[in-house]
Amino acid sequence: MAAKPRFRKDADAPDVMDDSVAEGPSDGRKHPVDETLPPLKMFTSGLQHVAAMYAGVVAPPLIVGPAVGLTAKETAFLMGASLFTAGIATLLQTIGFWKVGARLPFVNGVSFAGVAPMIAIGKDRGHDGIAVIFGAIIVASLLGFVLAPYFCKLVRFFPPVVTGTVITLIGVSLLPVAFNWSQGGNATADDYGSMTNITMAAVTLVIVLALRKLLRGFLQQIAILLGLVIGTLIAIPAGITDFGAIKEADVVGFPTPFAFGAPQFEIAAIISMCIVMLVCMTESTADMLALGKIVDRPADEKVIEGGLRADTLGSAISPLFNGFMCSAFAQNVGLVAMTKIRSRFVVAVGGAILILLGLVPVAASVIALVPLPVLGGAGIVLFGTVAASGIQTLATAALEKGENALIVAAAVGIGLIPIAAPQFYHAFPEDLLVVLDSGISTGCVVAIVLNLAFNHFGRKPDPADEPPVNGEHVVPAAAGVGVH
Repeated sequence: MAAKPRFRKDADAPDVMDDSVAEGPSDGRKHPVDETLPPLKMFTSGLQHVAAMYAGVVAPPLIVGPAVGLTAKETAFLMGASLFTAGIATLLQTIGFWKVGARLPFVNGVSFAGVAPMIAIGKDRGHDGIAVIFGAIIVASLLGFVLAPYFCKLVRFFPPVVTGTVITLIGVSLLPVAFNWSQGGNATADDYGSMTNITMAAVTLVIVLALRKLLRGFLQQIAILLGLVIGTLIAIPAGITDFGAIKEADVVGFPTPFAFGAPQFEIAAIISMCIVMLVCMTESTADMLALGKIVDRPADEKVIEGGLRADTLGSAISPLFNGFMCSAFAQNVGLVAMTKIRSRFVVAVGGAILILLGLVPVAASVIALVPLPVLGGAGIVLFGTVAASGIQTLATAALEKGENALIVAAAVGIGLIPIAAPQFYHAFPEDLLVVLDSGISTGCVVAIVLNLAFNHFGRKPDPADEPPVNGEHVVPAAAGVGVH
């Protein structure tokens, strides 16, 4: 009789098998990642993954839509399309084909990293702005697909000092959006910044924090979603809830390909989204390394390459159905660690649920019922959590060594310019503003260049400082916190 696989307890991950059985049980049984569960457990566990990432999927289109001049109905359509394309990207990751897919319980959805650059690209341009955004995403994604086999070998150039800086900038750059929502969202409106709006935002913030403190398990995971529901119900008597979008939405519908017109290609927009793609690929790589450790299937270069191909292919397909760039959702990595349900087919069921939600526009339009002040209160937590994740990653970056602290200082300082001084680059050519007006893009470039200058050129790299890609030495879980 074959010996049963031996498990050891590890301080960083639950039930980790020793090296001799890392790829799966030696008695011929399937690895937990490849197991299927009873139908009811498959569905409820998949639904839990959807609940954990739902708000993160619909938030980017909810930000970008109004910023580029779309109506409430068009924004609701954009949210439905994002759910649909997130489902496709998740299936590519979990099921996969050929050399596409990490084949891990890996959830994909719309990346927050692209929000600020997309707003800069399409601001007040309506359908033309969306078309330019989609064109830039297609080119950047196809380029990423081609580079995937090479990028997975360059992980050592993107240590926590770079990824942590970028993730922190993403969260900080998005906080002003939450503050704007909290005031009402429309600076020309009579009630902008009114006591009613700000009080509603504060109430929602307190509700979300209380739910996170008091609830446990599944309900705690969806505290933001529950906070939005409760906040919206409280806002109805206050008269700040708009039911217009749900009244106009169809019960069933398919995301019409290129509903906002054929994609347009502008070089400045493409450069900006290429930088975002670089950020997304870095985040996904870190998440795959962390998830591989959690599920006892180390993410080597082959796994990372397949995962990056799924990310980039899903992102290239997404604009066809009016969706945005996709990348890993780190909160779902945490959910796998918490529940210890490691089956990739559970996450695939979650992907199927996302596709079904995307085919029911009325379901997506329900999110449009949430008043902006309510969304602002929850957004402070949501975006602040992203920034906190970046700080957590920076805690593993050995800032006391060499010039790492200087790298972070310069990258964060330059990345904050568009927030602290919005008119700083007003005299620069308009094409450059697409990149410069995004603190995320400029901060990312500065962090990468300075890391190369201080930690690679003219210095013999210390192997202990380099994130591995062969699964033998996995980065800390904090470094796997990506942006959703």
